Amino acid sequence: MVELVELRIPTSVRPHAEGVIAVTDAVCGEHLDIVYADLCRRLVGKLARKRPSPLIRGDRNIWAAGVLYCLGQVNFIFDRSQSPHATADELSAWLGVKKTTMANKARLIRESAGVSDYNAEFIRPDVIESVGLVWLVQLDGLIVDARYLPLHLQIEAFDNGLIPYVPSIRIKNSLADRTTVSTT
Repeated sequence: MVELVELRIPTSVRPHAEGVIAVTDAVCGEHLDIVYADLCRRLVGKLARKRPSPLIRGDRNIWAAGVLYCLGQVNFIFDRSQSPHATADELSAWLGVKKTTMANKARLIRESAGVSDYNAEFIRPDVIESVGLVWLVQLDGLIVDARYLPLHLQIEAFDNGLIPYVPSIRIKNSLADRTTVSTT
């Protein structure tokens, strides 16, 4: 799991970020898994580095709920066939936050941090294969699935940060080394 020092959280925001991370770590440890805890830490770190950081205002439980809901959306946490999985009601109960408040905060986080189905930065490694949108790249004006491109083009797309790894040879990129991933 990523250490707090690695997140490069500014000193002025550190107490707020650490409070949110304490909540997400506890919920993930009790109900989800270490992969979700790591993704939560990375997302909170990204929010903490924004200027001004939105974390300095508001309740840490609401921020934690928004972070978990946001990550749950892009990682299919609400799909019973996924493991781990949870309902929005369960997330809400675990964090003591209303569902509507949690969903609204998650929307704000998605927009602010650029969390989307097109961005592999916050997608679980075990889910990434099934998220077709992270594999879409533009080639000569056409949108194509990079998994079906020739090897040399897959390598080029990977080197340019457009795809999370080279599917043909399974060179996996560490999500810790990525700051942003773009598909166009």
